[in-house]
Amino acid sequence: MPSLRKLNLRHLDAVATAARLGSISAASHAMNLSQPALTQAVAKVETVLGHRLLDRQPGGVVVTEAGRLMTGRIEHALAYVAQGGRSVRRGARLPPLPNVERRITLGQLLALMAVDHAGSFALAARHTGLSEPAVHRGARDLEQLLEVPLLARQGRTVQPTAAAIRLLRFARLAHAELESGFDELAALHSEGAGRITVGVMPLARAILLPQALARFARLYPVASVDVVEGPYIEVLSALREGGIDVVVGAMRDPLPVADVVQEPLFDDDPVIVGRKGHPLLGEPGFVFQRLLDFPWVIAAPGAPVRRRWEQMFQEHGLEPPRPRIECGSVMVVRGLMLEDDWLTLMSRDQFLLEDRAGLLSEIAGAGSSLRRQIGMTTRQDWRPTQLQREFLSIFRSTCAEWTSGKAMDGQPFRYA
Repeated sequence: MPSLRKLNLRHLDAVATAARLGSISAASHAMNLSQPALTQAVAKVETVLGHRLLDRQPGGVVVTEAGRLMTGRIEHALAYVAQGGRSVRRGARLPPLPNVERRITLGQLLALMAVDHAGSFALAARHTGLSEPAVHRGARDLEQLLEVPLLARQGRTVQPTAAAIRLLRFARLAHAELESGFDELAALHSEGAGRITVGVMPLARAILLPQALARFARLYPVASVDVVEGPYIEVLSALREGGIDVVVGAMRDPLPVADVVQEPLFDDDPVIVGRKGHPLLGEPGFVFQRLLDFPWVIAAPGAPVRRRWEQMFQEHGLEPPRPRIECGSVMVVRGLMLEDDWLTLMSRDQFLLEDRAGLLSEIAGAGSSLRRQIGMTTRQDWRPTQLQREFLSIFRSTCAEWTSGKAMDGQPFRYA
């Protein structure tokens, strides 16, 4: 995999400009570089990437397949850098810098990202393998270029300013765009090479996602998949910065931000769950008010499942009981319920896994009004690689089988 530290944004811009104009001479004029300098810049990028991007011919240059893939990524990465630079300057009420994306360097952006991640120049240097003066110089040069403070000392740590937080988002998006280009180049040599990072919320990972991941892994054995679990706000933030490619979980209405899109995949009905042998299972019929007689473990206020749990009682004209324990960890909830006659509200997808294991039982359905849509969330401007598109297709198919009750081989869809 190529190293971003070996690349130069101005050299990348030279490649994209020559590809767009179809001529080294036209590109050198557009970028105010000599033809030998621009030719050398293109050659350096090709050396780092290990691919010929432009074929030089008497009538100009012809973009290769590798060049087609990479130049699209370069142009989007440069657009993110330009957007970040403009945002910082605008926030400080400073005039825009012309061609700011050609003034900022990758080294400066990587230094800022490293310090933000590590919280100090010393740790950033250790994580990147650079010297501490080099990291410090990169971050401070960026401050001088933009004429805006980006890092501030707080005790023993170095923290990003509000301006840096804005810039970091676009820097990470540019980083993700170039990394996707590297993946696409790798796929030219090794079919199925590449990566996808999937963000999931705790109750959206029980059955369907693992099955889709297993199918994907069988079809693309050299692909890399990272699954990141966390609360919605955390995975959404990582998605918007390019650290996560797709988020799987309950859809939000309304969406909290305007730069992501949701795609519904299936409906999930929450169920009331207790341990095997729970007293309610031995009673004739089901009396809803009996739910008040047992302790509940449920997520803290503000969580979607908590709101549905409260709604369930309110629809029956009852005040929700005070939860004895508030917890969002599925493992902790499971362990607690096996100890006594606790109740909880659980995604049916999650419950099927517990039912298969013989640990928990469904007491009753929570009601169709509590049904929620499970879907995928992606960035509005996301440009997935071919491998990432294949994963999305497999996951869509897996969810469609859940809805129709049919497996890929035409047999009934079974979990047990």
